[in-house]
Amino acid sequence: MQVDLFDFELPPERIALRPAAPRDAARMLVLEGAATRDAIVRELPACLRPGDCLVFNDTRVIPAQLEGTRGEARIGATLHKREGPRRWRAFIRNAKRLHDGDIIEFGSDVTATASDRAADGSFALDFAGDEPVELLLERAGRMPLPPYIAAKRPTDARDADDYQTMFAKEAGAVAAPTAALHFTPGLIAALEAAGIGHATLTLHVGAGTFLPVKADDTADHAMHAEWGRIDAATADRLNAVRAGGGRVIAVGTTSLRLIESAAGDDQVIRPFEGDTAIFITPGYRFRGIDGLMTNFHLPRSTLFMLVSALMGLERMQAAYAHAIADGYRFYSYGDASLLLP
Repeated sequence: MQVDLFDFELPPERIALRPAAPRDAARMLVLEGAATRDAIVRELPACLRPGDCLVFNDTRVIPAQLEGTRGEARIGATLHKREGPRRWRAFIRNAKRLHDGDIIEFGSDVTATASDRAADGSFALDFAGDEPVELLLERAGRMPLPPYIAAKRPTDARDADDYQTMFAKEAGAVAAPTAALHFTPGLIAALEAAGIGHATLTLHVGAGTFLPVKADDTADHAMHAEWGRIDAATADRLNAVRAGGGRVIAVGTTSLRLIESAAGDDQVIRPFEGDTAIFITPGYRFRGIDGLMTNFHLPRSTLFMLVSALMGLERMQAAYAHAIADGYRFYSYGDASLLLP
């Protein structure tokens, strides 16, 4: 499909720079069948059915943004995928000043050697020393806010909490699974009281999620791989939900992409551990999920393509036009949509 089919105009003032407070006070646009209505996230229990199950990504965002020097050159690095115990693949700012074998000084006694430049301009960074890389990042790194927020304001202490979900446990993401940012312990309790369960999986979101689609046709776009895991108990539980007449509702496109990676043509979800580079566009047949709760995505992005695959391109174009006209807040810290085909 032509990528420009997924383009739309978004006024800059619609980009949220802070999350709603409290988190479950965010607005939620509900698309169910042919109906569209406005709601609030805390009304979610009334929007679902007893027996449904929400699936959250329990990845934890690490301080993956680093600023350093190579000689006189200033180098920025955004880690996006772990390749070994001390090696991370990173997107580099000022990459023309960096070569294989160069050592980058990130301050706080944190250094890394660059190597293996890839076609996308990224480098592998091998961190020196014996300390766990997580400790090095706590010292020298900062929270990697999305570029559309970082361009408008600096990262601050509030983001350390605002940009983590209540489910964050498994360290390794460089971007938050933002649909889950709307959830609070009180909302989870209300869902459970309504007979709506939840489960967790792990997908370490990479910085590739923010990369624009530069190809003219979706067939020519290469997705970046991300590591994920669904254990056997979770797979069995999700299959049992569907067998019992309940719906599996992914919270966030990261949860959805991992479930779909683990599901077979027989619509059975199996245990999964490894990389996935699944790219979902209109025409895709969903195998493991029955709905999606997600934020509002960038124009021409793989995520807007994904929601268009679930609900139909014209339906999502109309929904986004409504959201823009009605003042919904977009992107990572923005409002939510609940998509139930």
